[in-house]
Amino acid sequence: MASKRVLIVDDEENIGRSLRMILEREGYSVNVCKSVADFGRHPDAGRADAYLFDMKLPDGNGIDLLKAVRQNGAASPAIMISGHGTIADAVEATRAGAFDFLEKPLSRDRVLLAVKNAIEQANLRQENERLRELVGGAPKMIGSSPAWTRAVEQATMAARSDARVLLIGESGTGKELLAAHIHNSSPFASGPFVKVNCAAIPRNCWKPSCSATKKGRSPAPPPRAAASSSWRMAAPSFWTKWATSTALRKPSCCASCRKANSTAWAASRSSA
Repeated sequence: MASKRVLIVDDEENIGRSLRMILEREGYSVNVCKSVADFGRHPDAGRADAYLFDMKLPDGNGIDLLKAVRQNGAASPAIMISGHGTIADAVEATRAGAFDFLEKPLSRDRVLLAVKNAIEQANLRQENERLRELVGGAPKMIGSSPAWTRAVEQATMAARSDARVLLIGESGTGKELLAAHIHNSSPFASGPFVKVNCAAIPRNCWKPSCSATKKGRSPAPPPRAAASSSWRMAAPSFWTKWATSTALRKPSCCASCRKANSTAWAASRSSA
């Protein structure tokens, strides 16, 4: 595995040399700049894995340098270091996007821990973004007919509220795609979109979620669907194949579920 690149900007030669020695002993690839101008000319200025910026530099300051790095699109974590740090400086650095704030004299263990945590958090964020691209993105819906256009417009309007949305249609008509479109157009788009196959849930797993709850706890909303449904709550979810669920084959646990089951059963029979 390639060494992680750390770029240090500090005008004090002793500090730069000490930090380089500490980090290189742990396997990092380290470069040191003495000014903002030197940093701008360095080839790793926009592609280091972590930055260490001194708060006060001969031709600028670390916070302005951090803001410039962010404006140029670099998302790698930055750690601010200062010999005259105050709480106000730490707050300002955090607001500018700094991962951590270290005061001089620097502790070896503190520096190593801060750099390690910063790089690990950045790696987790990048992995999370990659996974979202792999499993979170829904295929693009394609259609131009008036009926399809009207359905998408209605779905987009429904996405702006927190109401439950019922989607009914034959298998393979794109109900899941439309449900994903509703989720992506809703205020919950930044959260997960959970797909639930009701047919795969054992019948005894439905009862705890639908029966009466203890005092002080809110009951879970009973499933209300026909052949297929999608409702969006705190965690948006898509409930499919409710009509074939084993829950329909036995008496329901409460009046709400019995009413929902009879509606789903009638819908499934009419579409058969």
